[in-house]
Amino acid sequence: MYFAALLARTEDGWEASDTELDEVETLADLADLAREAAVDDDTVVAFIEQEDAWFGVIRVDGEDDPRVFLSHAAAASRSSYGAMLTDELLGRDDDEADDLDSLNLDGTEDGEPETDDNPEDNDTIDPVNGSGSPAIPYGPLGDAALLADLGIGEKELLSLNGDALSVIADSLGCSTDVLESVR
Repeated sequence: MYFAALLARTEDGWEASDTELDEVETLADLADLAREAAVDDDTVVAFIEQEDAWFGVIRVDGEDDPRVFLSHAAAASRSSYGAMLTDELLGRDDDEADDLDSLNLDGTEDGEPETDDNPEDNDTIDPVNGSGSPAIPYGPLGDAALLADLGIGEKELLSLNGDALSVIADSLGCSTDVLESVR
């Protein structure tokens, strides 16, 4: 189950709106959706969360390229929206992303025996199994400083878990009630 919301900065503070991701297939689609919610090309912060397994923050400032942070890339890569963002951050193309379709939720390929290795002992997980694609980090991925000028430093963002989106909204000066109203 996903939760997705957009926070658009206005003259009067932050305005929250929930968003449907049904038509979102790429980061560009998500950025376009955020730009539609923008007031006077001001900052929009998009949140995506999957049942406390991972969260993503996407910042769109006018026509600038979106900036993305994922709290747990390996977990995110096992879900459709998380895989989309992970692929974008790692520079994977659509053909490589199609290889993810053969993965089980545990990250092994169909028919591949699972190993006893603890993924937390590894720095990265390579779900494409030897294809030469960049490995997916077991942990955060992306621009951890994307909210630094809005009051959430890199260190603070990297330490968040659990109800991270409420903490982020509160730090931005957006009341938790505003975010919760769209949850």
